[in-house]
Amino acid sequence: MPKTTNEKTAALVLAAGLSRRFGANKLLADWHGRPLVTYAVDAACAAPVDHVIAVTGHEADKAASAILAHATRPVRLVQAPHYAEGMAMSLRAGIAALEPDVQAVVVFLGDMPDVPHHVAANVLKAVLEGAPAAAPVLQGRRGHPAAFHADLFPALRTLSGDEGAKSVFSGLGEAWMRVPCDDPGVLFDVDRCARDAPRWYRA
Repeated sequence: MPKTTNEKTAALVLAAGLSRRFGANKLLADWHGRPLVTYAVDAACAAPVDHVIAVTGHEADKAASAILAHATRPVRLVQAPHYAEGMAMSLRAGIAALEPDVQAVVVFLGDMPDVPHHVAANVLKAVLEGAPAAAPVLQGRRGHPAAFHADLFPALRTLSGDEGAKSVFSGLGEAWMRVPCDDPGVLFDVDRCARDAPRWYRA
């Protein structure tokens, strides 16, 4: 879906985590023949945005190599210096790296390989049409990717811990746009099948 406004937009791929539950970098693990993180990169590159940024941290060089090898459009790499403190630090690094004229951003998580590509366009459209934030919702649960208007960038730059933008959504109450979605890929992440890790993880 093409962008319908002249406002600048960007996509962030958060790929900096320590993967403590796996004991190794899950984002570089083999997922159906490819590094896991490359699926989020695919979705970000397919999004109707002007810029794509990938935030690295743990094993940054290896992550960067995987990302660039599979990217279908230019991707800017940014390293989160304090990535070990949690997902919020990766999100903060990505927001800080945005061009000053970016009016909306859509955020992809590197461990969510099944997000359908059309969802990014839907949540971005909601934000560009006036919502402060938007996310897909399936069976009452908020999924990913989420989009944010530039008015929320200052709040995103103050986040801490490992809960991402959860507090931002909580603070918005009913103001954020819930975009209905019937694809379970907006909820699935690899941590949800952690008990099956030995089945798919290849060091």
